[in-house]
Amino acid sequence: MSNTYYVYSLKDPREKPAKVFYIGKGTGSRATDYLKKVDETRKGKFIQEILDSGCTPIISKVVEGLSEEQALQIELELISSFGTVETGGSLYNTVIPRSINRKINEKVTVPNGAIEKAQLGLKLLKDSIISLSEENPEGIYNSDCAHYLGLQSDHNGNQQDYLTYSVLGILLKEGIIETEKIGSRRKYRKL
Repeated sequence: MSNTYYVYSLKDPREKPAKVFYIGKGTGSRATDYLKKVDETRKGKFIQEILDSGCTPIISKVVEGLSEEQALQIELELISSFGTVETGGSLYNTVIPRSINRKINEKVTVPNGAIEKAQLGLKLLKDSIISLSEENPEGIYNSDCAHYLGLQSDHNGNQQDYLTYSVLGILLKEGIIETEKIGSRRKYRKL
């Protein structure tokens, strides 16, 4: 098991003290990659706003020497602690951990950690689909996502790849990809 992962924070230096606006995990130069290629996500737009003001986000490694699993757990715990802008917190993260062990209705109890695991899985699925679309700038179909990422479903012999449709829909809503209708199908491209 490799212990090369770390958890880091990005802070807005325009506030005193500098305010944490993003929590992430990674290896190597992951923490600084955001400054080299600013994307169009909410976090990316905020980073650009800081850069446009003549400042540079402060990058702080919170914990180092972790396994990937340890880094993921600490990342999710910190995101839960700070909260995201949607929940009244300060983070521009798109993974939104929710309170755990909550009852959705009288018949469904959500076990501890289930929501965080689902959000973590969603983040990994989104990253995989984004990578696939970046490597194929001419565009990809839902069937490409399902097939090449090993996410195909088999519904009594009929393909029902709703999982990848759902993730593509989330990426569309977040403004990370765009779609074009080609005949009866839709092709997806990274913005």
